[in-house]
Amino acid sequence: MQREEIIIEHSQLMGGDGTGQGAIIHPGGGHPGQLPYDQRRGDASSGVGFGAFSVLTQGHHFTQIIAALAVSLGPLAAGLGKGYSSPAIDNLQELQNMKRGNYTHFSVNDQQVSWIASLSLLGALFGGMFGGLAMQYGRKRVLTLMSLPFSISWILTMFAKSVETMFFTAFVGGFCCAIVSTVAQVYVSEIASPDIRGFLSAIQKIAGHFGMLISYLLGAYLDWRQLAMLIAMAPIMLFISVIYIPETPSFLVLRGCDDEAHRSLQWLRGPHKNVELELDTIRSNVRTTRMNLLNRINTSAANGGVGAGATVDGATGQSIPIGNHRRGLRYYIEMISFEAIVSNVKSVLRNARLVKPILITCGLMIFQRFTGASSFNFYAVTIFRKTFAGMNPHGAAIAVGFVQLLASMLSGLLIDTVGRIPLLIVSSIFMSLALAGFGSCVYYGETSKMLIAEGGVLSDVSMAAGQNDWIPLLCVLVFTVAFALGISPISWLLVGELFPLEYRAVGSSIATSFSYFCAFLSVKTFVDFQSFLGLHGTFWLYACISCVGLFFVIMVVPETKGRDLEEMDPRYVRTLTINR
Repeated sequence: MQREEIIIEHSQLMGGDGTGQGAIIHPGGGHPGQLPYDQRRGDASSGVGFGAFSVLTQGHHFTQIIAALAVSLGPLAAGLGKGYSSPAIDNLQELQNMKRGNYTHFSVNDQQVSWIASLSLLGALFGGMFGGLAMQYGRKRVLTLMSLPFSISWILTMFAKSVETMFFTAFVGGFCCAIVSTVAQVYVSEIASPDIRGFLSAIQKIAGHFGMLISYLLGAYLDWRQLAMLIAMAPIMLFISVIYIPETPSFLVLRGCDDEAHRSLQWLRGPHKNVELELDTIRSNVRTTRMNLLNRINTSAANGGVGAGATVDGATGQSIPIGNHRRGLRYYIEMISFEAIVSNVKSVLRNARLVKPILITCGLMIFQRFTGASSFNFYAVTIFRKTFAGMNPHGAAIAVGFVQLLASMLSGLLIDTVGRIPLLIVSSIFMSLALAGFGSCVYYGETSKMLIAEGGVLSDVSMAAGQNDWIPLLCVLVFTVAFALGISPISWLLVGELFPLEYRAVGSSIATSFSYFCAFLSVKTFVDFQSFLGLHGTFWLYACISCVGLFFVIMVVPETKGRDLEEMDPRYVRTLTINR
């Protein structure tokens, strides 16, 4: 099965994490994640390869790069939204009960702050599920349509006069963010030539991190309303840019628009490139996918499930009338609905062969989300303001965002060179040490403030606290690099590698939804942990979770370096967990 088949199947189920990201959220975070849509090792999953930038010198890749840059405005907008919470929350807390201009700056408490930060991730959870369904109407169409409510959510944020409005816009923004990130990644995977697919996919991930850095940077100088106004422009730019790029050839062939598919592929490959052979390959893959889909529909109809009441001839693709109903192939393609998703998820959960891949991927998502990365992303300025005695918290957040951007660009160079397990082990060790060190610095700072408040050795303690600000910042930077080079990209990569091909799409959907849910819980409970354990105790807890993740990696996670995707069978996974 080639890449077009995998993408079509994926789009009929659920979207992946695009941030970041994913973010994507990338969210979130993250990112959202990149899944390998091709069977070739080190393609979309491996990020920027050693010779990736040489593609810029090849003329027939120019239009593909333009199209990828156009849709990368989606992950960029998602990254801007992901980075918005950190400076905006800090600014909201500073402006409590103040009035400026024509707007009243309403007050927010800690619990309301946690909802403002986390509801975007809850929206992304539902957006990820809806994004896969929406793609049946076209990748380009979904990007253009979703950019409008995405921008409106930020405009409403700019004019918000109550915290309830902030809750609503955060949820809607996260919902739109997940959809545009997912669809942008699928669009790039469908239009890219195999030799630059990894490079173009990496652009999407880098755009998400760059957007978060821009939010940190602008948030140091703008209040939360002004920052929302600027972020609202990014989806509008996405809307305008997507108008001038074609729909993907794979989707057009799936819809039976062969002439349009030919024009699209010719535009993407260049006017002098012969695209007939590639177009025939796409047709063949789509034909195979259609037959697989029809067989599933017939099986479901026979069992009384989705599609019951009508059947389709698997050989011809023609509908067979039952009673007064006559449904064709296109109807059934559009009938891939929420009920079908639930049915597929249940079939995976009941399959004993898939228990271990589910446990491994979901386990990695827990350790990815509950080790402090989401807290730093959404509360960076607030955390640094409580930690540093003399350093500018916005400057520290900008430094972290910049290092995160650089580390994400380097991650693809190491994953296939070093291997997954060594990177995960080193990543977990340094994350644990950095989190423990940061918690200790926070504890020292809190103790120093208590001594100052009690009238102790005032000058010495105050001076020492200010001079030592570089230590907690160094801990955060070490954590950021370790996270971005290890568990962040590899957890998403393993989602695409551990599930067998026929379950890869629904497996990625389960992992993506679970990841968004964990991110939501992590961000929402940060304030509660801080109230119960203190800021230092919260990061000590994250350090302990990271240590548990280290043992999880050593004992459970298999090494998949150098293996083709068709080899990734649960029996192979069970073998590797015992003896790598």
